[in-house]
Formats: sequence, structure tokens, C-alpha cells
Amino acid sequence: MKIDPRLVVAVLLPPLVSLAGGNNTAAVADSPGDAGRRIPLHTVVPQYPEKARRARVEGEVEVCFNVDRDGNTKRVTVRRSTNRVFEKTSRDAVRQSSYKPLPPGEQLSGIKTCRTFRFHLTPVSVETPGN
Repeated sequence: MKIDPRLVVAVLLPPLVSLAGGNNTAAVADSPGDAGRRIPLHTVVPQYPEKARRARVEGEVEVCFNVDRDGNTKRVTVRRSTNRVFEKTSRDAVRQSSYKPLPPGEQLSGIKTCRTFRFHLTPVSVETPGN
């Protein structure tokens, strides 16, 4: 068995939901401060920046945003970050994500949602033929 270093991006959210198969894995959940009634339709996992991967840099970014009536993310900002190299890809992932639109007559919550993305370089075992 050969060990191949692959990247893992994790998004903190209970319960954990697997988003990717194969050698890349991720888990996604919204922060406890969310109203909890907005259902994600499409969650984008940020790409590990090539510059950070080559430099073997790991880090964490917390991104906060609002969700409008149509389920689009708005006012995407970085609340905290361990390394700026991960901020753009994290903001872009949140902007590309979408939520279920609100039904007619339901009021929009003013509560901001936050996601924490953890960028880790993790060795993954890869099966090779004949081993």
C-alpha cells in the first residue's frame, strides 16, 4: 500500500454530511448561530490553493454571510483567518452555494450564517495493483 498526500477541506457543521467521494473528503454544517430553517440546495467546497499546497500550508477560515429570500448568499465576509491564502477560495465557495428559497409570506431572518473551512493536507492510502 502506497501513501499519497491529498488535500482535505473540511467545513464544520453538525451533523456531518459527506460532500465528495474518492480521495478528497469534506464535511459541511452551518454554525449554531444560524436560524436553522434555511436548507442548503448546493454547497460548494473551496479548492485548496495550489500555492498553499506546494508550501504545505494548512489553515482555517471563518466566513459569515446572509441568505436572501431567493436562497442566494449576500454580504460574504471573512470573520477570521489563520492565513490569507485561503480567504478568496472560501469566499468564492460561499458565493457559489445556494439555499432553498423562502415560501411566500414567510419572513426573512436577519441572522447571519457562518461557516468554518479547515484546510488540511492529509495522507490518503491509495491501492496499487499487485500489492
